[in-house]
Amino acid sequence: MSQPQDLTGLGEIQALLGRGTAFEGTLAFEGRVRIDGRFAGKVFSEGILILGDGAEVEAEIEVGTLIVRGGTLRGNVVARQLIEIHAEGAVHGDITAPQIDIDKGCVFEGKCTMAKPPEPAPTSSSELLTVSSSSEFPLSGD
Repeated sequence: MSQPQDLTGLGEIQALLGRGTAFEGTLAFEGRVRIDGRFAGKVFSEGILILGDGAEVEAEIEVGTLIVRGGTLRGNVVARQLIEIHAEGAVHGDITAPQIDIDKGCVFEGKCTMAKPPEPAPTSSSELLTVSSSSEFPLSGD
């Protein structure tokens, strides 16, 4: 029997914007990215975006799955598969996804639409910061 897919944010993460860091711009990625710091701009992906406890995000987001484990998100979200807002999270904006899970105790201010979102608009590759997994660049000073 196969194991259920891990969407908790504890599995393999391709990129992390950690506490104490800030980024402004457009983020496009494959796989799974976690934000625990500050981010402002736009996010585009078919992958999983996880917002951690220290996240402060002000963005328009189009992803496969959004998991708000904590922190605060200000902006509208369109997810192709799922949006989860856990008890420690706060979302201020409209959300659209075929599946939405909102925990007791979280903060949600906005419009909630449970419908399959429209196909994403093509985005110029010159506008994007692309993050992907690669062993080509070592992470330590080796």
